[in-house]
Amino acid sequence: MSGESSPLSDNTPMDSPMSEAVDSPSSLAELQTEEQRKVLDTIARVRKCGLEGTISLPQIVVCGDQSAGKSSVLEALTEIPFPRNDLLCTRYATEIMLRNAAEDSITIRVIPDSNRPSAEQASIKLFEKSITNFDDLPTIMDDAMAIMGIGVLDATDGNAKPPAFARDVLSVEYAGPDRPQLTLVDIPGLIGAETKATTKMDITLVAEITNHYIKQPRTICLAVVSAGTDYANQSILDRVREVDPEGERTLGVITKPDLPDDGSGHQAGYIDLAKNRDIFFKLGWHVVKNRAWKEKDATLTERKMAEDTFFRTTNWRELPKECVGIDALRRRLSILLFEHVKKELPSLREELEDKLVETQGQLEQLGDPRSSGEECKTYLSGLSLEVWQTCRAAIDGHYEGGYFHHDVDPQFSITSPSTLRRTRAVIQLLNSKFAEDIRLKGHKYQIHMDSGNDDASPAESMSFGSKLSASPKKLNKQAALDWVRDVLVRTRGKELIGNFNPLVIGDLFWELSEKWDRLAHTHVDQVATACQNFLKNLLTDKCPEDVERRIWNTKIADELKKRHAAARAELKLIMNDHKNYPINYNHYYTDTITKRRQDRQQKELTKHIEDATTQDYNKQGFQVVSKINVEQVVTAYNKKVDPNMDNFSCEEALDCLFSIYKVEQKTFVANVTVQVVERHIVHGLETIFDPLYVNCLTPTQAEMLASEPAASKRLRERLTDQIRKLDEGSEIFRNVL
Repeated sequence: MSGESSPLSDNTPMDSPMSEAVDSPSSLAELQTEEQRKVLDTIARVRKCGLEGTISLPQIVVCGDQSAGKSSVLEALTEIPFPRNDLLCTRYATEIMLRNAAEDSITIRVIPDSNRPSAEQASIKLFEKSITNFDDLPTIMDDAMAIMGIGVLDATDGNAKPPAFARDVLSVEYAGPDRPQLTLVDIPGLIGAETKATTKMDITLVAEITNHYIKQPRTICLAVVSAGTDYANQSILDRVREVDPEGERTLGVITKPDLPDDGSGHQAGYIDLAKNRDIFFKLGWHVVKNRAWKEKDATLTERKMAEDTFFRTTNWRELPKECVGIDALRRRLSILLFEHVKKELPSLREELEDKLVETQGQLEQLGDPRSSGEECKTYLSGLSLEVWQTCRAAIDGHYEGGYFHHDVDPQFSITSPSTLRRTRAVIQLLNSKFAEDIRLKGHKYQIHMDSGNDDASPAESMSFGSKLSASPKKLNKQAALDWVRDVLVRTRGKELIGNFNPLVIGDLFWELSEKWDRLAHTHVDQVATACQNFLKNLLTDKCPEDVERRIWNTKIADELKKRHAAARAELKLIMNDHKNYPINYNHYYTDTITKRRQDRQQKELTKHIEDATTQDYNKQGFQVVSKINVEQVVTAYNKKVDPNMDNFSCEEALDCLFSIYKVEQKTFVANVTVQVVERHIVHGLETIFDPLYVNCLTPTQAEMLASEPAASKRLRERLTDQIRKLDEGSEIFRNVL
């Protein structure tokens, strides 16, 4: 079986020094024209900024099943002679970075897997070798595998097999005056089954590595299949079609075309595949003939001659010349890369700019560096000023600036963060709802004075609330009089029959308004919660989570509890006053009583006049004159006077109750919203965490509140470095595009 060129643990070097690669025909230069080189130079310079792990950059990934010949294709494209062994395979991703430079150089590094512990990553990053001759490549690659831990047993687990694969990346930078700006990646071949050398974990790991590379949207996949086996059984074809269903960035590559017998059905099937008739890729297919194991000592020139002869003398000659041979593949790649990169440059620039803004936002969220007590105090001073200004604006209802216009909730739900930012509007909404609840639901009874049943219309009702409110219990006139009579009996003193004890109004009022206490406490709690959530969200938006947590637990939470407790204490005082006999100096009370009596008398008199009115009609049926029997009106009106003095007292008491309830209702709502909510919860909310408080802190106290944890420092360093790289990349695009 023909082995593929790969990073191996067996030191069997190709007898190909660097001078041969450099002195061979300038095949690498064929990858790009001058125009293409200029476009790819831009990507190369961006990649040099170290952005490979931050954004997806254009590259070629050579992928396929194990022993499909991937590494041999990579070797032919790059002219880097990797060590070869027909029994071993690629153990890790190998990234070949071709760089255009004035002098020849080869630099080898290991890029650690980001999931490794920080200490391991730091140790692996120290591995860097520079060579001038490819003869040293096998030894260096063995050293790299040792650094990655491939083939090294875990001392803590005696039964474990040594790792056969790694997520780390071997980076080979090959620079020279004739090198193009290009990155190609060879990844481990997909494994079909467990063996003595590979485990299920290895199979999963290799599949994950493959998916990581081929799913990147700016990657051109060279899907390599070996003609030595049925392509229907080679899983790479399914995988690339999953991530690239239209075949827009996949070029199929058939290797080992010399294995099927000439004229066989197997060969015919592969020729049909190469013609894009079976598995269709928009980029098409290509066929290359790699060196067999017995040809391992052949030079690159000899390899090219053997390949040309093969495609001239076998049935593969029916394929177009541009679809066979490594030279034709280079030419195809030059066009593909140029068009692909040219198409991706605008979106790549946009993605880079978006990532820069996003990363800058993350760094801004961390705030200024906070190592010493003085730095912490300076940071807290700026933070407290910003919090004070924003909070003051929210309380005053001055909604200017981006903070109040970000992600506005059109429904204005008081639970949404954007709504809570407009704190004054939320408080006004809650106050209005409280006033409405007191008006509609605050009374125990809903009394209909002019109806003998419970179904009187709202127009006939002397109700304290809407008939739609299900909370108050309905009472018709007689039931209401019975309720008042029971209270009169319990409170009767020395007053004459027909009069009532003035204190009875207090008893009636307290019973009718007994739900005010619960409604008021609910309202106070809602306002306190809204203010708490506003401050919580404000701090979350303005400072890192660790600082927000410390400021909240140290200062704000206690202050809010004190304010809430003071509001409840004030409400208790108001409710205690409410339990005393109502005192009123508002003329609205007497006006209401007088108007109720006048309305009732007017309604009764109007009814009697209508009953005593007759109309005379002429012969044509037209009304001529109306006559009112005054004596009948007077008699009927006098009969309407109820001689029962208790009924008279009850109606008088109800009139007083209706009137005092309306006056006290307005006063109670005003007292709760002003003396409780505004005085103790809302007023001065911005002073809880303000510059005056920070100014009184010692450096030690400031450091306790705002010192930066080690994790934040590391994150700051990473974000700062990432911003530097992204800014460099953006600058490159600004100068080129």
